[in-house]
Amino acid sequence: MATQQMPVMRRRRIGLTLRKMREQNNMTLEQVAELMECSQSKISRIETGHSSVGMRDVRDLLEIYGVTGQDAMDIMDMAREARRHERQRSWWHPYSNVLVSAYVGNENAASRVRAYEHQVVPGLLQTKDYAEAMFRTSNPNARPEEISERVRVRLGRQSLLTREDENPLQFEVVLDEAVISRPVGGDEVMKAQMLRLCESASSMSNVTIQLLPFEAGAHPAMEGTFAILDFAESDGSSLVYAENATGGLFLEKERELRFYENIFDRLREAALSPEESVKRIAFLAEEPRWKRV
Repeated sequence: MATQQMPVMRRRRIGLTLRKMREQNNMTLEQVAELMECSQSKISRIETGHSSVGMRDVRDLLEIYGVTGQDAMDIMDMAREARRHERQRSWWHPYSNVLVSAYVGNENAASRVRAYEHQVVPGLLQTKDYAEAMFRTSNPNARPEEISERVRVRLGRQSLLTREDENPLQFEVVLDEAVISRPVGGDEVMKAQMLRLCESASSMSNVTIQLLPFEAGAHPAMEGTFAILDFAESDGSSLVYAENATGGLFLEKERELRFYENIFDRLREAALSPEESVKRIAFLAEEPRWKRV
């Protein structure tokens, strides 16, 4: 496993272990938080791997759950190793001021991402020119260095799809036709971006693109963009990232996961097949909607 993935995955593994122990003891987050004299959100963040966990917290939680002997020693060793890896900066660390680092960390640890986009081309498939045009338009007052940092991070994330030292990320996305009907950056930039989509879908077996055509009408995801991140079983359950203008929200309850998985499955049914989608995108690259009278 790549070094950059280890901190998040270790945190998720420790969190999953601690959550199972809490559930085995039939204890609620509220009860544990009261005994730990902390907020429920802190316990939740530890269990979901969204924040680091201190050795003292692990020790106190194990005591609350009645875990002793070799089991306690193994978990403490796991936490100690995680803390050691936390000190190793991930590649995106220098750019934490321009991205949601929690999402990028989880994306790096995921084995599969299923996403719906209704406004922009997914970051994992954007061209440099498209990303730059999008960032400049969304924040016209941004400094050139900030734009460059955002683009650099965006392109750096794309290595997940082509990494050779391990299995590449499986990426499945449903794109609303509106995504390729709005010329971000102008005609040439947009045409190059649409051809990149066709190339990625045709040449990368781990990338699946389906286009949700306008003629599909109303659909299950009209309330917005989301991504479902799946992890290896040992690293915790899947999670949903629902995006908004100021960042996003992580959802991990079983009911929430099933809800979004159902939405994604219905979107795929309403969308064109992967083959038909590539043909439609290629056609629109040559005959874009915004040029029609």
